[in-house]
Amino acid sequence: MKTSLHRLVVACGLVLPLLAAVLALPARAADLVDLRGRTVSVPDQVRKISIDDGRFLVALSLIQPDPVKWLAAWPRDVHRIGDATYAQFVEKFPALRSVPQVASSAGSFNLEAVLAAAPDVAVVSVGSGPTDAQIAQLKAAGIPVVFIDFFDNPFKNQEPSLRILGQLTGGQAKAEAFAKFRREHVEKIAQRVAKLAPTARPTVFLEAHAGMTGDCCNSPGKGNMGEYIDFVGGHNIGADVLKAPTGKLNIEYVMSRDPAVYIATGGAHLEKNGGLVLGAGYDAARARASLASVTQRQGIAQLSAVKSGKTFGLAHQLINSPIDIVAIEAFATWIHPELFKDVDPARTLAEINSKFLAVPYQGAGWTALK
Repeated sequence: MKTSLHRLVVACGLVLPLLAAVLALPARAADLVDLRGRTVSVPDQVRKISIDDGRFLVALSLIQPDPVKWLAAWPRDVHRIGDATYAQFVEKFPALRSVPQVASSAGSFNLEAVLAAAPDVAVVSVGSGPTDAQIAQLKAAGIPVVFIDFFDNPFKNQEPSLRILGQLTGGQAKAEAFAKFRREHVEKIAQRVAKLAPTARPTVFLEAHAGMTGDCCNSPGKGNMGEYIDFVGGHNIGADVLKAPTGKLNIEYVMSRDPAVYIATGGAHLEKNGGLVLGAGYDAARARASLASVTQRQGIAQLSAVKSGKTFGLAHQLINSPIDIVAIEAFATWIHPELFKDVDPARTLAEINSKFLAVPYQGAGWTALK
């Protein structure tokens, strides 16, 4: 008995130091390819990430029941998700109030803030983010940098970006489920639009942030929001003169083109300017009244699309969003109502709310003049 006990003690004495050594090793790394085509080694077990765009929080809420617990830091760019949506997140996840802040992708990258937050991975936006030198500094500090994109090129980049977030947070199954859901809805539209004759694409004027300023008119050019119009079978008049993704059209040009369909985007950020308000925090009546008001402006009121009622409003947060499929379906039904009369963006949003979003989207996301 004593001999057996002695052997057990000796064995424990040999195993425990080995176990301690294993536990002291850094977490194993896994490789992923980010949206800049970079192969990045990330820890197998990621506990916290930093993000540079508040809309990435919405993406996380598609695949995680508690998206806030994954945040080492975020930019607190509340305007990008809207005050009402932020309030909904805080109500459900009060810890969001105390999450450290880093710089937004709309500004300069703040290396010190990310280093202070010490995330396991820094998730940043394609088209902005750290310089190569800053990436090297973060890597030296043990913080890999991963680029994703839901907004610059959504048709190409949404699925792989969501998969990356899924891999980082263990939400792969939910990410694949939502990607499949979105793909099925997108393909349904693409198949029908592919059969349209080139002459069956009505002209569309999309005024972004309608009523933000006294002059006219913010518009997509080539790419960005204009891609959505092209995708659903419309012709974006902004792309004919604007070579950048966004720009300004003068009202004389808009009136000369007299588009068949007028779509305005807006949100709570325009209320103080008397612009278009809708989305989270606004009901259907308020959204419709707001659209009626912005369409009374000189030049806009004279458009055939306004006179005939082919005039619509969309919450800007929906089009620059990981749940942009709702905006795509709304555009489709407005531009080709007969072709897409069985498409129901309200039903799609309800399904996203019930099956995916940890914080359901609320409020009037879109409206129509008639």
